[in-house]
Amino acid sequence: MIIDTHTHLDDARYEEDLEEVLLRAKQDFVSHYIIPAADLKTLPRAIQLSKKYENIYFAAGVHPYDLDTFNEESIINALKDKKCLAVGECGLDYYRNPSDDEKAMQKEIFKKQIELSLKYDKALILHVRDANNDVYDILKEYKGIKGVFHCFNACESLLDFSDNFYYGIGGVLTFKNEKKLTNLIKKIPLEKILIETDSPYLTPHPFRGQRNEPRYCLLVVDKIAQILEMSREEVSQITSENAKKLFKGLI
Repeated sequence: MIIDTHTHLDDARYEEDLEEVLLRAKQDFVSHYIIPAADLKTLPRAIQLSKKYENIYFAAGVHPYDLDTFNEESIINALKDKKCLAVGECGLDYYRNPSDDEKAMQKEIFKKQIELSLKYDKALILHVRDANNDVYDILKEYKGIKGVFHCFNACESLLDFSDNFYYGIGGVLTFKNEKKLTNLIKKIPLEKILIETDSPYLTPHPFRGQRNEPRYCLLVVDKIAQILEMSREEVSQITSENAKKLFKGLI
């Protein structure tokens, strides 16, 4: 059993063949899915899917690129749903060189979502891109927070949070020229690793350039198993147990 802890099944690219996507994933040992909210416009679709499929769950939050959709009341309403397991994905993203005012807005809304996760006892799904230092400093301000660094970017300083945070590993690990994460994954406590695809994005090798699917979790599991000299079954079991520990209400 493998749990895809970060997959955008609410994306329009799955509208026509979602049943087939889920069937292929099942055949490749993927049993459960968490859909993170990137913005509140797509949240209703994620909720709808969680009602239709017993093994699909969701999170509620706003990606730093979609701050214009942020509405605290809407997130709170979603967090009360038993199929809502987390707040996010939220965080900081400086890849597009935002202005100082834009960075300040990202930080403000990020902190609001951290506070919601604490108030409602939900995990955080963190998006961190080119903003490691600021995320580090903000997380240090809070006690008792827990969550996952989605698409972990191999920033070694973020391992300081491994007591309460997990590290989402996806298709990037399989890329031909990827070295930093390959080396650093040996330093991540095994009990803190989660499997994700971020589908339809970041498709693993050898399918890069195609739409990603949850079935490709298996490629990530196999790559981790190769690096850590473990079996596919061991990695699948441990990472699935990790997911159940972090996300209350999963399964």
